[in-house]
Amino acid sequence: MSISLLDFSKKLSSELLDLYPETEAQSLAAWLIEHHFGLKRIDGPTLLEEEKVPEKLQEDLARLKSGEPIQYILGKGPFYGREFLVTSATLIPRNETEELVHLIIKENKAANLRILDIGTGTGCIPISLALEMNSPDVYALDISEPALAIARKNAEVLGANVRFELCDILTQTPTVGKLDILVSNPPYVLESDKSQMHQNVLAHEPWTALFVTDEDPLIFYRVIAEKGRKILKPGGKLYFEIHESKGELVHALLASTGYVDVRILQDLNGKDRMCAAIWG
Repeated sequence: MSISLLDFSKKLSSELLDLYPETEAQSLAAWLIEHHFGLKRIDGPTLLEEEKVPEKLQEDLARLKSGEPIQYILGKGPFYGREFLVTSATLIPRNETEELVHLIIKENKAANLRILDIGTGTGCIPISLALEMNSPDVYALDISEPALAIARKNAEVLGANVRFELCDILTQTPTVGKLDILVSNPPYVLESDKSQMHQNVLAHEPWTALFVTDEDPLIFYRVIAEKGRKILKPGGKLYFEIHESKGELVHALLASTGYVDVRILQDLNGKDRMCAAIWG
């Protein structure tokens, strides 16, 4: 039996309403259809044969209904105009981190800047910077070898020159020479906040990339800032993504560590989300 593309999309989204708000359900349905058929709703009054709908689409729909994020189901997610491979070893790239990348690009126009990203995950930050900035020299670290494998693959697929290294920033100091820019989106969600998080995040995304203890919530900011004093050039810049409730604390930490021109910046939703500072 034939069904219009629009009606088929509505049918899929209706099956997701128990778990997702209507707008998000519609977006997820459209994403599934585009992935499996290469079609978008704007393609017009296309007809589909329901009996020819791939079994894999139904399997993916069932996974969505279980709460699994669509990026893990499809193995990819968008970030700064590109698609990045994603697995359960990496966090899903998010819009807020795109804003951090955009800030760095906007504020740093010089050529040949040396950049390090700490806790790289999919590599979305350093790869985007490598491709968007003026001939930078880009490095990236992560504690997870499976995450680094995905990051290296993303760099290869997207044609970005980034050097990746396995490193536990809490116990090791990277040997990358003097830097112009140090950037990190480190773990910053309190363990006590787990109960407030969506189940699809808790059940599927890597906890080591998300959570810090309530006893030492700024541990990564403190350690990275301290090591930044050794590896940043005088006048080098430090950029962080931060928890919306920790802006004042991160600001005070950086100021007390010797950084100047410390700024807390808001995301598009008006929440404290980024911090920028200068060393020396």
